[in-house]
Amino acid sequence: MIIPQNRANAYLVKYKEDFYKLYHVHHQQLPDDCIENIYWLEKAAQADFCNPLYTGVKITTEKEWEKYRYLFQMHINLKLIEQHLRLGRIYDKTCITFYDSPWKDEYQSNLEKALSCYKAGLYYWQEALLWYEKSDAPSFNFLFIQDKQNWEDERERIRTGELDYEKMLNREIARVEKNLAELKQMDGTY
Repeated sequence: MIIPQNRANAYLVKYKEDFYKLYHVHHQQLPDDCIENIYWLEKAAQADFCNPLYTGVKITTEKEWEKYRYLFQMHINLKLIEQHLRLGRIYDKTCITFYDSPWKDEYQSNLEKALSCYKAGLYYWQEALLWYEKSDAPSFNFLFIQDKQNWEDERERIRTGELDYEKMLNREIARVEKNLAELKQMDGTY
């Protein structure tokens, strides 16, 4: 019997758009899923753009191409914030009670992980704001990337202040720091 050999064609992941395709959200995200997504999104942020013909978006002018790039970078940074928030929430403990004292060290370790995730999100918020400012320049008035309406919506929500991850992240950081202070005051027994 002859068994046909199927050749697997390798797909080179090289451009932003390729790395972004590897990002995916699971129904139930475990820490490894969040870390994997953060990895792919960071790779996407660092990679080059592919040729405008292969973006999956109709781009006909250089001005559209420029705005597409700015919006894409902004969107990637917003997704990185979301993944850091999800990862932080896995380790977070929203309130500390007196009966948590026997597990004080474990909770403290987890809260420190959550805190580092939230602080990393602040870095990506600043990056997203830089790309937002570029994509919201007056030269782009009345120019919309129709195929990426959700990116345009994110830009508009940042402009109006409806989308403000800095406020959310600072609130979470303050709460986690308060919880860490409460844990440090516990003696370890109840």
